[in-house]
Amino acid sequence: MIVTTSTVNRWYALLIVLSAPLLYVIDIFIINIAIPTIKSSLHATDGEVQLVIAAYLLGSACFLITGGRAGDYLGRKKVFFQGMGWFTLTSCICGLCQTPLQLNIARFFQGVSSAFMVTQSIALIQVLFPVAEERAKAIGWYGITLSVAAIIGQMLGGYLAETHGAVEGWRLIFFINLPVGAAAMWAIYRYLPETAATTGVKFDYSGATVLTLALGCLIYAITEGREQHWPLWSFGLLALFVVLAAVFVRIQQVKQGGNNGALINLALFRQPVFNIGLLAVLFHFMLHTAYLLMMAVYLQSGLGMSALACGASFIPHALLFMLSSVVASRLLVKHGKKVLQAGLLLIFIAFWVQLSGVNGPAGTVALIALYGLGNGMVLPFLLNIVLDKVPVEDAGAASGIFSTFQQTASGLGISIIGGVFFAVLQSDIHANDYTEALRYGLGAAMACLFVVAATLYCLPDKTGPA
Repeated sequence: MIVTTSTVNRWYALLIVLSAPLLYVIDIFIINIAIPTIKSSLHATDGEVQLVIAAYLLGSACFLITGGRAGDYLGRKKVFFQGMGWFTLTSCICGLCQTPLQLNIARFFQGVSSAFMVTQSIALIQVLFPVAEERAKAIGWYGITLSVAAIIGQMLGGYLAETHGAVEGWRLIFFINLPVGAAAMWAIYRYLPETAATTGVKFDYSGATVLTLALGCLIYAITEGREQHWPLWSFGLLALFVVLAAVFVRIQQVKQGGNNGALINLALFRQPVFNIGLLAVLFHFMLHTAYLLMMAVYLQSGLGMSALACGASFIPHALLFMLSSVVASRLLVKHGKKVLQAGLLLIFIAFWVQLSGVNGPAGTVALIALYGLGNGMVLPFLLNIVLDKVPVEDAGAASGIFSTFQQTASGLGISIIGGVFFAVLQSDIHANDYTEALRYGLGAAMACLFVVAATLYCLPDKTGPA
């Protein structure tokens, strides 16, 4: 069945589609809060417990473009269903693991399955809502889903991390994906219509292999290189990434056209809005991921909050993110990039006030909430910018590129901005001074914020349909 307005209620379909980002974001926030408990339960080292996050990021980032393109070739419903199934299964395997090595391997494959799941949800929004006004509203609901997932993840992570019963609380973090994933699979199979698959063109296996290896080198180097103080092998992997990336581009140039379809349509990168949008995504997600990490560490280690209290401190942030996403989705079509620029201004104010010396518990929570208010006007709608002029037949590849930039930016943010934060903590002058470390980290985040503002300035005032 092909998606048309006469064969599917697109808004009901959207609810099914949003199950993927819901599970994906819940899993991220739950794990972040529960990391200390997992470390204690499995007797893991600092490096092993850091890989619990990094392995998931690595598996996801390496397969995002391939996962998105698979939906173009095989049908997005089919790939969405299978991605959800494997995500549910690997989640359960994570909950059964007995050693750090087992958990990290399972987390890698959980990340791989999430790549096939999440990219279909983004591509389906592009397909289901080709009209700019409706797409803006749909992406507004995408933003609400991220907010709701953040609330659920933070609260469940804090609660389950402190739960002691027949089953360890941290294992329940993974097992709760079973009923949600099973319900989502039933809804996908029963109600979501299939999209047209690309026919008569071969899948680019060589391109997918080279790209996966290239991204693997990049993501592993930036996530683990900093943790091990940038050993020689990390620079070797970065150099290998450059070589493999050049090989990948050459493969795409050769395969462009004919029946040897390229994994990525390089013509996408000849669209200025697409390129500028990706640059904004890169720097915004760098500051966003690093900010959440720094504030979680600051609240627990700097201000002495418990895991549950820390999770609760992010609820105002998530609620205001949800509110501003709804309002912004209604204003975006009329006011265009001005909505995003207003959001950046709110983020700048939050950072500036924090740098001015507000560092108590109440003030910090209030500023995190202000950040959420501004971020809700920016983060969800970067997707709208990137996909604005993308043809429907390239929606899968474009969503994969978007998600890859997002994940790579997350790793870079943790490595660069988070690296500044942790370097100050470990320095002789400011050892264990979390307030001073936060000031330096926020300074680096503000530099990224100015780059995002500059990219938005270069965009057209309003977006429209492809």
